[in-house]
Amino acid sequence: MSQKKSPRFELRSGNVDALLLALKTADIDALRDDLLSRFESTPDFFSNDVVALDLRRLEGDSPLALDRVIDTLSTLRARAIGVVARDDQRSWAEAFGLPLLESQSRRGGRDEAAPPVPTAAAKAADTPESTAAEAPPVNGTASDIAEIMAAAAAPRAVPTLLIDKPLRSGQQIYAQGDVVILDLVSYGAEVIAEGNIHIYAPLRGRALAGVKGNPDARIFCTCLEPELISIAGIYRTAEQTLPADVLGKSAQVRLADEKLILEPLRMK
Repeated sequence: MSQKKSPRFELRSGNVDALLLALKTADIDALRDDLLSRFESTPDFFSNDVVALDLRRLEGDSPLALDRVIDTLSTLRARAIGVVARDDQRSWAEAFGLPLLESQSRRGGRDEAAPPVPTAAAKAADTPESTAAEAPPVNGTASDIAEIMAAAAAPRAVPTLLIDKPLRSGQQIYAQGDVVILDLVSYGAEVIAEGNIHIYAPLRGRALAGVKGNPDARIFCTCLEPELISIAGIYRTAEQTLPADVLGKSAQVRLADEKLILEPLRMK
């Protein structure tokens, strides 16, 4: 077969942005109930996202009914694309038809269970001469090249979404970055953001920040009276009475050790 390049397709390495769902229990019924209770009321939370199933935190090597996990994710509008597993889990994990994947931290570091990632120099050493010869030359100093590479790797900035009208019951806002709301969020309304949520008015509906797994996201509000607040999937509902120092007052919500922290917001 000819090894010449084709004008009709290109095959190259790349990274795909996917959520990592770490499974902590082999009780599939309890797991399904927990997933549905947390996300079924927010149908746009996943919005057709792709998800990798991380099995490494499961105890023992007993098989888990991954087909039921896949079906549950499909119900929530998410699609499983692969499995991250320990060596002792791989034999049964592959039986469900998903490829085995390696995981790397979203913040640039490697997961503890992930193997080392080859350096650029190591990759270059393994590149056949014919392929390496086709790479275009890069001119400039080492610092120039470093700046170019850093700029190419940097994520594109997402503009902040600004809402200056009240959100009525049944309305929903989704922001790919931060969102700033200047009017009332009514009971039954919902604000979902991949970044931070700023509400300079009463929050009486739902606010979900960091929905793509960003634990550093926060919720800021000048009058906190929510039906539900959530950061990176960790949530609290109105059934749990808020502390007196934040209920109906200016406050911020942040995440620490997988627990929501509610603090008064000092407005000076």
